[in-house]
Amino acid sequence: MSQFEVGEIVAALREVRSEWRDSQKRPRDPASRELPSRDQLALVIEQLKGALFPMRLGPPDLRHESEDFYVGHTLNSALHSLETQARLELTYQARHSGATAAELDAQAAEAVRAFASELPAIRRLLDSDVLAAYQGDPAARSVDEVLLCYPGVLALIHHRLAHKLYGLGLPLLARIVAELAHSQTGIDIHPGASIDAGFFMDHGTGVVIGETAVIGKRVRLYQAVTLGAKRFPTDQEGNLQKGLPRHPVVEDDVVIYAGATILGRVTLGRGATIGGNVWITADVPPGASVTQASLQNARPVP
Repeated sequence: MSQFEVGEIVAALREVRSEWRDSQKRPRDPASRELPSRDQLALVIEQLKGALFPMRLGPPDLRHESEDFYVGHTLNSALHSLETQARLELTYQARHSGATAAELDAQAAEAVRAFASELPAIRRLLDSDVLAAYQGDPAARSVDEVLLCYPGVLALIHHRLAHKLYGLGLPLLARIVAELAHSQTGIDIHPGASIDAGFFMDHGTGVVIGETAVIGKRVRLYQAVTLGAKRFPTDQEGNLQKGLPRHPVVEDDVVIYAGATILGRVTLGRGATIGGNVWITADVPPGASVTQASLQNARPVP
C-alpha cells in the first residue's frame, strides 16, 4: 500500500492558510467558525419550502389536520437556524467595527423576525408565479405539476427568499441561497434583482439576471436570456464601482424569447416583445417588437 506524507502536507496547508489569513488581516486562530454554512442554509431553505407549501413540498405523510403543527414546528427550527447563520454573517461584517456580541445578537434576531413576517407575502408572490407558469405553458397540466417540476419555479422560490435576506442586510446569506438554486437549475438570479408578481421563466436554463435588474409584472422569459451589464465603471484607482444601476429595467407584460441579450441600464417598455437571439443595448418603446430582421433593417447600408 502506498505511503503518503500526510504530516508534511498538513503542515504545508497550515502555512498556506496562515499566509492567506495574514494577507486578509484575519486572526490566525479564530475562536469559532467565521462564515455561514452552505450546507446549513440548504437545510433551512428546504424547511422553508416545506413551510410555504406544506402539502406539496412538505413530508410525504403529512395530513391536512396536522398541517399547522408541521408548519409551526418547521418554521421554529428553520428560523432559529437562520438566526445562527445571520449572526455569523453579521459578525463577519463587523469584525473591524467593534460591535459588541449583544448588539450583533439583537441585529440578527431583528433581521430574522423581519424576514419571518414577510413569509405570507412571499407565498402570495410565489402563487402568482406558479399561476403565470401554468397559464403561460400549454404543456402544463396543473399548478401542482408546475410547482413540483419546473426549474424556473424552484429558482424563484430561492430568489424570493434570497431577495428578502438581501434587503435585510444579509447579502452573503442571500447569495448562498441564490447559488444553491443556480447549481440545481442553471438559472442565475442575483438576489439584488427586483422581480414583481407573475414572473415566468419557461425552460429557464441559462437565464442570467443581474443585481440591479428591475422586472415588472407578468414578464415572461425563455431559456438563455441575459439581463446583464454593458460596462463596469471604475473609480480613480481602477477599482470597480459596486452597486451602480447597470442592468435593464423590464416593464410590465414584456416577453423575451430564447437567447436574447439585453445589456446596460436600458428600458424595455411595457408590452414589448423581444425576439430570440437579439442583442439590445438601447431602450425599446412600449409595445414594440424587436427581431433579428428588424435590427438588421435598422442598420445603415455601407
